[in-house]
Amino acid sequence: MNQDLFDDPAHWEIAPGVTLLRGFALAAEAALLDAVAAVTASAPLRHMFTPGGLKMAVALTNCGPLGWVSDAAGYRYQASDPVSGQPWPALPAAFAQLATQAAAAAGFGNFEPDACLVNRYQAGTRLSLHQDRNERDFSQPIVSVSLGLPAVFLLGGLQRSDKTARLPLSHGDVLVWGGPSRLRFHGVLPLSAGTHPLLGDQRINLTLRRAG
Repeated sequence: MNQDLFDDPAHWEIAPGVTLLRGFALAAEAALLDAVAAVTASAPLRHMFTPGGLKMAVALTNCGPLGWVSDAAGYRYQASDPVSGQPWPALPAAFAQLATQAAAAAGFGNFEPDACLVNRYQAGTRLSLHQDRNERDFSQPIVSVSLGLPAVFLLGGLQRSDKTARLPLSHGDVLVWGGPSRLRFHGVLPLSAGTHPLLGDQRINLTLRRAG
């Protein structure tokens, strides 16, 4: 795996189980953006706190039967929004269909997500290296959709100390990882300032998983 990967073809197998699908979401762009607006209107973006009491830099919300939350009680999935006490908004059909299609294109058939984490990045926002370990079934892949401003995704190994590769992601790109790479550490470098013609000064990331 190269340290920096630029000028990738449309479907690029970065490593076993990791596939970058350039522009894969562009055909569904309008439906995705409409769905993001509907979800965030029903369950507004907010900054959660880590179990240690630190405010998270990335603003987030959820949709689907399960939503990822973080507070003094720990990291977990739950069926209700802790702010409103109501169920999370339903998973939009546009999200579910794209995730299933992207997973299949990356070699993971029959993926049916039951959770979508919606993250908002603004200038300077970063996501530190971490593993996704709160899901029950690690045989299911993770599908990550990039919308808005470009970002640099860090793909590490199975140990936090492993070297990372830098993957530039643009509006409409979809990254899928699973199988032997399901528990790789990953993160996002600080977002550079800019303006996207559709989303302005932000990047929206949709991360779809089978959590339950």
